[in-house]
Amino acid sequence: MLAALLREPSSLRHLSIPLAAMMFLAACEGSPTDPSGETASEPITELPRLLTGTEQVLISANNRFAFPLLAELHAADPGRNLFFSPLSAHMALGMALNGAQGTTLSAMRDALGFGSTAGGQTPTLEEMNAAYSGLLGLLEGLDPAVEIEVANSVWHRPTFPFRTAYLDRVQGAFDAVVQALDFDAPSAPTTINDWVSGKTNGRITRMLDSIDPAEVMFLLNAIYFKGDWRVKFDRALTRDAPFHLEGGGSRTVKMMVREEGELLAAHHGTFQLVDLPYGGAAYRMTILLPAEGVRLASVLDGLDAARWSELTAGLATADVPVEMPRFKLEWEKQLKDALVALGMGVAFIPGQADFGLMLAEGFDPQAAGTDLHITRVKQKSFVEVNEEGTEAAAATSVGVGVTSVPTPVVVDRPFLFAIRERLSGTLLFLGTVYDPPSS
Repeated sequence: MLAALLREPSSLRHLSIPLAAMMFLAACEGSPTDPSGETASEPITELPRLLTGTEQVLISANNRFAFPLLAELHAADPGRNLFFSPLSAHMALGMALNGAQGTTLSAMRDALGFGSTAGGQTPTLEEMNAAYSGLLGLLEGLDPAVEIEVANSVWHRPTFPFRTAYLDRVQGAFDAVVQALDFDAPSAPTTINDWVSGKTNGRITRMLDSIDPAEVMFLLNAIYFKGDWRVKFDRALTRDAPFHLEGGGSRTVKMMVREEGELLAAHHGTFQLVDLPYGGAAYRMTILLPAEGVRLASVLDGLDAARWSELTAGLATADVPVEMPRFKLEWEKQLKDALVALGMGVAFIPGQADFGLMLAEGFDPQAAGTDLHITRVKQKSFVEVNEEGTEAAAATSVGVGVTSVPTPVVVDRPFLFAIRERLSGTLLFLGTVYDPPSS
């Protein structure tokens, strides 16, 4: 789950909009399987409907946002495990985008990937909102064998002059719970935390410890994903094995083994790529494994949405044995620095940020106590990968060309992973594992 935009205390003149993008993933057990260990659900080979043009723009924008954000987060903590949801952050920021105007709107729109669409035209807010709404419905209902829920909420001070049209627009487009809440009441953090806990199946129980007197709104997004592998790893084959650390040495991990079964895979000179499906095979974990002696950072360098699309399009069916560590990972990070580096710094600057569309009509944005700006975005996440199922993400490097002889994929060194919906191309989660935490 991804966490709250919790701001540093400032004067009441500079009121903030704490923004929370929450994400949670957990392995699922108990889905029906046939005797071979393969899930009983029929493979999903096409979307239930065609994507609209603006939905395609939104998905492309999300993916364009994902890789620069990955690069910034990876550079900030080189050699460390990370796991985040670009889609969750995109949606939470999308709700804030609806209240922005002027240079703040332009900067946020560009940072979120909307500024360089294929047709050269940036969609209007109304078109963006229709795409968010459509994508929400599509992702949640696509695969009955995979549980995925995307939830949004807006919590605001009842006495603050928010524009009703803004709250209505966010409620409709993002299917958001919009709730006035007395932030000064001792129970207010508990109320928000209870919503978070309910949307994450109790995995994230404490989003807020307290609410600053200058805070007037919280925007939250939660993505919950739960799915079994289409072909499970045989738990009886799981064994202790070394995972080779990038700085030298190794540590013993529980290595899962999947000896047979067709997968989508590719082998390139500096890395291997393998796709592990969940449920009906629409949702997948894609793993990018650098070749021995190749640093993960060098493979990630220059990775962007266009190269990602090229690499995933180049995957081909092969009977590939797979070994990978079982792990559980919790991660959290303040995203403000990364978002500033992506160009939306103006949204965080008191006196320059312009969220005037959030304010009641006729209300002076420069009036004392109404200087809205975003101060900090924090993302918090959980992912568990085991023999039954996984939540993971994979990023891929450049090149096409699958070797004619399948190469076993032994994930015993740092790797990148992603969870994606392959039919629409939507990236849900991205992560890097340098040292697998025990599961």
